[in-house]
Amino acid sequence: MRTLLLIIMLIGNILAVPFVNSIHPLVLGMPFFLFWLLIWMIITPLLTWWIYAMDQARE
Repeated sequence: MRTLLLIIMLIGNILAVPFVNSIHPLVLGMPFFLFWLLIWMIITPLLTWWIYAMDQARE
């Protein structure tokens, strides 16, 4: 499960960037690329915390 979450973060933060690099459509008044980065700035710490919590529960 931990590996899957790390792969999701890798895909969302690095590998998907060339595919979402566009100005249109606008989402909440922001270009889609900026919105994508903002969303992943919120999701990444949450997934990192989840991985940390799983490791602490295992010990």
